[in-house]
Amino acid sequence: MFQTFKDWFWLERFWLPPAIKWSDLEDHDGLVFVKPSHLYMTIPYAFGLLIIRHVFEKFIATPLAKTFGIKEEVRKIIPNTVLETFYKRSTSKPSEDDVYGLAKKCNLTERQVERWFRGRRNQDRPSRMKKFQEACWRFAFYLVITVAGIAFLYDPLLPSQYWYYILEMSFYCSLLLSLGSDVKRKDFFAHVIHHLAALSLMSFSWCANYIRSGTLVMIVHDVADIWLESAKMFSYAGWKQTCNTLFFIFSAIFFISRLIIFPFWILYCTLVIPMLYLEPFFSYIFLNLQLMVLQILHLYWGYFILKMLKRCIFTKKIQDVRSDDEEEYEEEEEEEEEKKEEATKDKERDCLKNGLGPDRSLLPNGHHGR
Repeated sequence: MFQTFKDWFWLERFWLPPAIKWSDLEDHDGLVFVKPSHLYMTIPYAFGLLIIRHVFEKFIATPLAKTFGIKEEVRKIIPNTVLETFYKRSTSKPSEDDVYGLAKKCNLTERQVERWFRGRRNQDRPSRMKKFQEACWRFAFYLVITVAGIAFLYDPLLPSQYWYYILEMSFYCSLLLSLGSDVKRKDFFAHVIHHLAALSLMSFSWCANYIRSGTLVMIVHDVADIWLESAKMFSYAGWKQTCNTLFFIFSAIFFISRLIIFPFWILYCTLVIPMLYLEPFFSYIFLNLQLMVLQILHLYWGYFILKMLKRCIFTKKIQDVRSDDEEEYEEEEEEEEEKKEEATKDKERDCLKNGLGPDRSLLPNGHHGR
C-alpha cells in the first residue's frame, strides 16, 4: 500500500519536465544532485533553533533591552473574585449593564470596575520586553541568513545551497511551532499561510531541483525583514526617530524587492520563460501557484505598510496597524490615569503640608486631612 502511494507520488510526470527522468538526476561523473531525503534534518534543526532562541532571548536580547531602558512590566490589579470569575467565564469586555451590575455586587463604582477590567486585559497582553525579545531574535537570524545567502548565491556547490535551505526551512518550522506563544497580531492567519507556503515552496523547489529559483526567492524576502525587525526593536525602546528612519528604509526595500524584483524578474523567469522551451507540466504549475500566493501576500502586507506610512507622515508616529488599536489605546489610557492620580496625590500632600485642604482652602488650627 505504502509502496504504491510512494510510486504514484514520485511519478516523473508530476515533478520533472518532459523527457527528463529521475535517473538523469542520480549522482554520476562526480556530479552530486539534490535528494528529498536531505530535508529530513529540518525538524530536529527546528527544535534546535527553538533552544538557541531561548538562550539568545535570555542572555542577549534581555540585557540589550535593559540597556535600551526597557524593563520587565509588572501589571498588578486588586484581586476580586467576582470580577475574575466574570472575566474568565463570560467576557473580558463587559457591557454597560454588566458593569453596573458588577459594581453593585462588589460595592464599587462603575469607573473602578471598568479600570479593573482594563488592567486585567493588560495583564494578558505581551509586554514590551517580550516584543523586543521576539524582534531581536528575528533581526539576528535575518541578518546572519541574508549575509550567508548573498555569499551562497556566488557559490555553485551543493553543500552551501543545502545549508541555506536547511537553515531557512528550520527557521520557518520553528516559527510555526512557536506561533502559540509569539505575539499575535491581526495578520496571524496571513502569517500561518505565509510560513506554510514558504515551507512548501522551499521543499518542493529542492525536491524538483529548482534550487536557483528557491535561493533567489529566499534572499528577496530576507533582505527587507532585517530592517522591519530593527525598526520594531527601536520602536519598543522608544527611539521614535530612529524607528521612523528604519521603517522608511524597510518600506523602500520591501516595495523594490517584493513588488518589483519578485514579480517582474523572478516570477517572470519561472512563469514566462519556461514556456518558450517547454509545454506546461505539473511541477511548473504547482511552483508558480505557490509563488503567486506569496505575491498576493506581498500585496496584502503592502497595503498595511502604506497605511503605516500614511500614519507616520501625518502624525509623525509609527504604530503597527496589524496590532490591536484598542490594546494600544487602553495601555496608554491606563498610564495617563496612573500619572494623573499620582499627580493628584502629590498635590494633596503638598497642600496638607502647607495647612491647606485638597481644594486649597485653609484648614483650622489643629486639624489635618487624612
